[in-house]
Amino acid sequence: MSSPGIDGDPKPPCLPRNGLVKLPGQPNGLGAASITKGTPAAKNRPCQPPPPTLPPPSLAAPPPRAALAGGLCPQAGLPLGGPALAPVSGPPAERPPLATDEKILNGLFWYFSACEKCVLAQVCKAWRRVLYQPKFWAGLTPVLHAKELYTVLPGGEKEFVNLQGFAARGFEGFCLVGVSDLDICEFIDNYALSKKGVKAMSLKRSTITDAGLEVMLEQMQGVVRLELSGCNDFTEAGLWSSLSARITSLSVSDCINVADDAIAAISQLLPNLAELSLQAYHVTDTALAYFTARQGHSTHTLRLLSCWEITNHGVVNVVHSLPNLTALSLSGCSKVTDDGVELVAENLRKLRSLDLSWCPRITDMALEYVACDLHRLEELVLDRCVRITDTGLSYLSTMSSLRSLYLRWCCQVQDFGLKHLLAMRSLRLLSLAGCPLLTATGLSGLVQLQDLEELELTNCPGATPELFKYFSQHLPRCLVVE
Repeated sequence: MSSPGIDGDPKPPCLPRNGLVKLPGQPNGLGAASITKGTPAAKNRPCQPPPPTLPPPSLAAPPPRAALAGGLCPQAGLPLGGPALAPVSGPPAERPPLATDEKILNGLFWYFSACEKCVLAQVCKAWRRVLYQPKFWAGLTPVLHAKELYTVLPGGEKEFVNLQGFAARGFEGFCLVGVSDLDICEFIDNYALSKKGVKAMSLKRSTITDAGLEVMLEQMQGVVRLELSGCNDFTEAGLWSSLSARITSLSVSDCINVADDAIAAISQLLPNLAELSLQAYHVTDTALAYFTARQGHSTHTLRLLSCWEITNHGVVNVVHSLPNLTALSLSGCSKVTDDGVELVAENLRKLRSLDLSWCPRITDMALEYVACDLHRLEELVLDRCVRITDTGLSYLSTMSSLRSLYLRWCCQVQDFGLKHLLAMRSLRLLSLAGCPLLTATGLSGLVQLQDLEELELTNCPGATPELFKYFSQHLPRCLVVE
């Protein structure tokens, strides 16, 4: 039983820890101390129970693993697990606490998301110093809204925010939302790496004009990837005056003034263009005729998204001008038919990714062309191709290289069609979301695809709780999206 303290409160028992005994605070003001077991101080201290008698050294328990490595007692700096050392003059060597050990933190912080890293960086300066290394932020793009770029001073004036923290982390790309020409100029003036260090710029829902676009691309000489989305104040003339030959990736979407002349500027001013993503409702087949042999050697990715006026004639221009494409999207090009897909399959043999989603005129015949000629294809997207049936899936079953197949909301696909897919051992991702005719019986057969890594069954009426349990037992390595 513990003896009472000065205030009448019982003292806690003195428990041994790792070969050490921690003494409670004494009324003489000396405070706590750490000593090894068996010393006179430990034997005579006024707390119960007394420390147990230690066995002879030869029979003593082995020291902790940390002691074997020559570690030090964090409380008293005494050596653990070894012979007594002669006292050394000067302060003892100290090891930094684990919470601030940079070697440990460098390994630990990899396990956190970007949002969590932003919070952890506010804990202390030591954590921020480790977290603000560019390696922890590679591949991430900060998104800054216009209202976040300024701080309101007490007098009501606005001051541009300090971007030093972004510079320390070495971000190579930025996404600015809702900005004006003035905001972009302020960003260039206040961000130290803007002139050479920024490689990618994305402007969304912004009021940038032709003049602002020209200033941005003239000042930011490092930009090679550019995205313009929802920017309705620049014109095709602005593209003619600002686009630089150094740009290798361009994405333009929901910009009302973009039409055929914009494609003419892109094709003539960007000879090194590798990727082009275009969502423009007013672009016609004529625009696609502007591509020349210069882009034919460099351009490997073309995405035409919801270009409603594009027909099979436009596809002819694409396949003849850009024969080295490895990724092509005709998503939402609703006037493209099976004949257009045949042109693609016969002329673009290097394709690895093909997106035909939201093309309502595509039928099973198009899938026959794909299966016969595109032997390198790894990804095929057929979302909302409502005329695809089980017959089309039978054609796809012969494709030995296909790894990802998307059949979202293909309303005519049935259980019989799934049986054709069971022979596709190369499949790693399969999406059947929203397919209304599939039953639990037909879906259960997918357990034969043992190499499947992801299976999407969202809004699929045949996917029951019992089926998901069955998949968890027979496809343990597959992520099943409910």
